[in-house]
Amino acid sequence: MQWLWLGLRYRSLTLPSVVNPAIETGGLAGESKHACLARIGPEYAPWVARTILVSPGDVHRVGAIAGTLGFPLIAKPDIGWCGYGVRRINDAGELAQYIAAFPSRAGFLLQEFVPGPFEAGLFYMRGPTETHGHLIGLAIRHPPQVTGDGVRSIAELMRADPRLFPLMAHYRTALPAGRLDHVPPSGEMVILGTAASLRVGGRYENAMRLNTPTLEGIVDAIARSMNGFYFGRLDVRFSSEDALRQGQFQIIEVNGAGSEAIQFWDPTLSLAGAYRGVFAKQKTLFALAADMRATGRIPIGAAALCRAWWGQLRLMRRYPPSN
Repeated sequence: MQWLWLGLRYRSLTLPSVVNPAIETGGLAGESKHACLARIGPEYAPWVARTILVSPGDVHRVGAIAGTLGFPLIAKPDIGWCGYGVRRINDAGELAQYIAAFPSRAGFLLQEFVPGPFEAGLFYMRGPTETHGHLIGLAIRHPPQVTGDGVRSIAELMRADPRLFPLMAHYRTALPAGRLDHVPPSGEMVILGTAASLRVGGRYENAMRLNTPTLEGIVDAIARSMNGFYFGRLDVRFSSEDALRQGQFQIIEVNGAGSEAIQFWDPTLSLAGAYRGVFAKQKTLFALAADMRATGRIPIGAAALCRAWWGQLRLMRRYPPSN
């Protein structure tokens, strides 16, 4: 409802499509993840996970492509959302299964596995007349997990977790046969999935406390190297909180105008506080887009945006499940 109101106020429901000229639709829907990563300047390659696009015509070379990255690796759709179709691939057999289940006319990415073990979303913004941008959000993604007690199985631990219990059907197909019956030792943390999305039981933590001038400066430099990225989220993996503060991370994904400010999904926030944050983010997005439009940028048409969104939804319904 707020988006509709802002669209009427600024005379365009698709106005945010102008905030990132470097990204198709500004990153609202249907953009190529590989194209977004490829916009990052080559001097910042150490901060980007090695990623290769496998187009439908290149499937016959996928073995050689995977060999340049090594196993394990991550396979993910080139056009996707919310962790759909993201799988950790441990060997050639699993890769063959992924290809067989993937839509034959769509491209996918093979990406080096970044051990992390931590993952965060770094939300960035820069006005069209500003020399430097800044972080307006930083959230840590905690993967779906249970902690063993030496008595209950993984399935029983999940049933006792209100975040995971509704997802039992998903994990019965996503996990190897018999995995849910395993009884982990007391204190053992069991990570249930590769994707740390809320959709599969992940948890988001507001972590702006980790922001430093060093981290913000590196993110800003990377964003400016893309020559047309002003608003969005870098999803990164990092080894420790200190490493992140020092700007030591690897980017696994770039998200544009459609990015969620995931720090507002932190369960420690009140519902009112979460909505205030989401509303403020959308208000900022439209205001920035209005400034970009004033420089001569033209928003995408509603019909074109709908086609991009519908095309993305159709693909997502056909992706293999994340693991």
